[in-house]
Amino acid sequence: MKNATLKNWEIIQMREIQYKRLDTNCFNARSLDSFVRHQTVTECLREVEHKWVLVPNPFVENWTVEQCRAIAEDIEQHMNHDQTGFGAFDGERIVGFATVSRHVFGKTANYVELVCFQVSEEYRHQGIGRKLFAMICEEARRLGADKLYVSAHSSKESQAAYHALGCKHAEEINKVLAEKEPFDVQMEYLL
Repeated sequence: MKNATLKNWEIIQMREIQYKRLDTNCFNARSLDSFVRHQTVTECLREVEHKWVLVPNPFVENWTVEQCRAIAEDIEQHMNHDQTGFGAFDGERIVGFATVSRHVFGKTANYVELVCFQVSEEYRHQGIGRKLFAMICEEARRLGADKLYVSAHSSKESQAAYHALGCKHAEEINKVLAEKEPFDVQMEYLL
């Protein structure tokens, strides 16, 4: 007789995720209270003698409720003003989100910045990030961009995810964004 009990990840995979444009009807300063931003990092990309190499850099990134609220407040402040956001929802719970700036910049191409891009830990590897990324790219095209600019986390896992989406190292570096997060890898995606 088969075991009729489903594991948590099996239940999560069976649920239908809904995707919505973020606005005050579906997103507020407490929307990320149950969001799980957890990542155990062992290696990060660093530029050493003009080559990108993985170096040991163990740490755990874990957002507190306070950090989640600060990020949610920032998204709430910017959405529908100078950024557009999309969310993945399991019922009323947001399990993934992405935001893009409406500011077009660049000398060699028309870039817009991918500002935030996160999927809650227990919902990763289910295509949610890929769907949100596609929605952001569609919005970037609508804004007149040729390329999406990403100041990406340098962890091995984050870099693998961005490369799987088709991102590569940026041809043009936005110095303001690079200085803001000096350990990030500046990347781009051709729209």
